[in-house]
Amino acid sequence: MLSHDISPQSDSVEVIRLEDVRRRYTMGLTHVDALAGVDLLVQGNEYLAIMGASGSGKSTLMNVIGCLDTPTGGEYWLNGQHVSHMSDRELAGARNREIGFVFQMFNLLPRHTALANVEVPLVYAGMKKKERDERAKHALEIVGLSDRTMHRPSEMSGGQRQRVAIARALVTEPSILLADEPTGNLDSTTSRDIMVLFDDLHAAGHTLIVVTHEHYVAEHAKRVIWLSDGKVISDSMNGAGA
Repeated sequence: MLSHDISPQSDSVEVIRLEDVRRRYTMGLTHVDALAGVDLLVQGNEYLAIMGASGSGKSTLMNVIGCLDTPTGGEYWLNGQHVSHMSDRELAGARNREIGFVFQMFNLLPRHTALANVEVPLVYAGMKKKERDERAKHALEIVGLSDRTMHRPSEMSGGQRQRVAIARALVTEPSILLADEPTGNLDSTTSRDIMVLFDDLHAAGHTLIVVTHEHYVAEHAKRVIWLSDGKVISDSMNGAGA
């Protein structure tokens, strides 16, 4: 059971609204429209998978949703904030407050313990050590690693490292957990364990967006959107995940 200090978003809140979002990259005289007019609405406690072939625009969409990139056209609201035209500094603030990232490569600091890795976002937020320790320990408990707090990444399995990364994403109380190919570096058994953890987080009230090319990962989501040539070509409820 999640306690009050890492609380999920209410399911009545609109957390993402994209209207005609476009992202054009210019390389010399060549223009590439990675996003060509995307409309998307996500409510709190949704579990959404974003799928598409290589070059479909799913990574660009993830970067825009995660405030790692800005659209060149259209409008984007994140948890009520109009982020489409924010400065880099404002985007960084919105990203740190609202998004918990889970990456395929884990992105853990090798010399840090699991506890210290989970605390990193809280250090940047200026939180005092006692509160950091409490929050990080609780996040590690949620992902089933309360007995690994002092282990370094090299002392943990791939699945345990990904759980540390998920705990780090949870610890800032984000509006959204945004996962990029979260099982890409894991074997099939460990991948299933991680997806069960995602199911548990969704059941506890968290909003999850998973970018993936793996059908078995998308099957866990309640809703799946498909991209092709920078456009949403399908947006449907997932019978297997519903």
